[in-house]
Amino acid sequence: MKDFKSIKVTKGLKTLIIDNPTNYPLIGMGSQGAVFKLSEDKCVKVYTDPLQAKMEAEALKAGQQLSFFPKLYETGTNFVVMEFFNGPTLKEYLRNCTYIPESITIKLLSILQAMKEAKFTMIDAPLRHIFVLENEELKLVDHVNAFKRQHPVPLKLLRDLNIILLKDSFLSRVKSIEPQTYKTWEKYFAENNFDYRNIPVTSGGSGNAVKIASSVSQPLIGKGHQGAVYRISEDKCVKIYGKPDHCKQEKDVLLSNQHLSFIPKVYETGTNYIVMEYLMGPNLNQYLKKQNKLSEDITRHLLDILSTMKKEGFTQIDAPLRHIFITSKGFKLVDHVYSNFRAQDRPLELFQDLHEREFLNSFLDQIRVMHPKTYANWTREPIPFSKKENEVLERVEVKKERPVKKEKQVVGKSRMGWFRETYRNQVKDSRK
Repeated sequence: MKDFKSIKVTKGLKTLIIDNPTNYPLIGMGSQGAVFKLSEDKCVKVYTDPLQAKMEAEALKAGQQLSFFPKLYETGTNFVVMEFFNGPTLKEYLRNCTYIPESITIKLLSILQAMKEAKFTMIDAPLRHIFVLENEELKLVDHVNAFKRQHPVPLKLLRDLNIILLKDSFLSRVKSIEPQTYKTWEKYFAENNFDYRNIPVTSGGSGNAVKIASSVSQPLIGKGHQGAVYRISEDKCVKIYGKPDHCKQEKDVLLSNQHLSFIPKVYETGTNYIVMEYLMGPNLNQYLKKQNKLSEDITRHLLDILSTMKKEGFTQIDAPLRHIFITSKGFKLVDHVYSNFRAQDRPLELFQDLHEREFLNSFLDQIRVMHPKTYANWTREPIPFSKKENEVLERVEVKKERPVKKEKQVVGKSRMGWFRETYRNQVKDSRK
């Protein structure tokens, strides 16, 4: 077996590119690098940036006396070998809880206090970075920013607990167990109240997600190249845009179509934000991952949305699965920045999504029966698919003729890149 030092992890335009000539399995990945399992008790994190490898190595060395830190075995210019934890994350562990156990609260407070005494500046940890071992022993990973970011209160921890509806339960226990800590946190949040009207969200450049402030304590529920979405209450969220033009484009669509059942309700707007209803429920992509067939009811809902969009004068007729939410009030469609800005009369992203779920043929067969005219319009020309899909089809054809050379593993949202590059850049601006 080749040595793990032969593994290369680099940043692509929008993705991590992993070249792994070894048999060590990939077990985790984030913005800094990728983690591979070396043995039952060891793993290696390979970084894209040597500076980040150095920062994490320094933090791990500084925390070796702390029981909740992973053991450090070896470091290099772009890697850190550390202890491997075989257990659920705290987010998974608390998934079905209606309240947070007192024992977990006490251990979390102990961890935060120990980090403070060790002079770490980021006194925080998201739930996905905390592992639960036997006897509820907690272990904390990912310490790259331990001495870089300033989190005097656990912003990410509270944000994650809020998402799974355990924040109030946790704070109630903190107030009882450590009243002074609770007062300190309460004072911090009073002085740093979430004001979405002044949250800095900047454009990430062409094709890249927007950049947001890491200090925002509100739960981030979505981020794309147009803006970031935060949940601000049980039934409301706010989308903050990197560009005022994008905000105006979506605001115009939402406000002029509030009478449509699939358009989210709008409560407030500004030059760079829109407050709208929070959609409780899975998106259609998540839902269909668990289905073995496409129901006619789903197809009928999609046809109704797309037909209504066309009837109401939308110029971009599309409904990607990730933008459709199944709620108690019916299907809701989000992300309307380009609904009246780009000319597109066929739902190409929806076709691609259904193709990836292996439901496209069923969908089109059902459309042919429900509305033959729409079927004829949608199939008048071949449906284009991403280069990645075409390459897969080509490999199937030549598989028996010659072996396929092992390629670098590309991880990321390549389909979205394909769509923007091969279709959206070619459509005409309907307002010209």
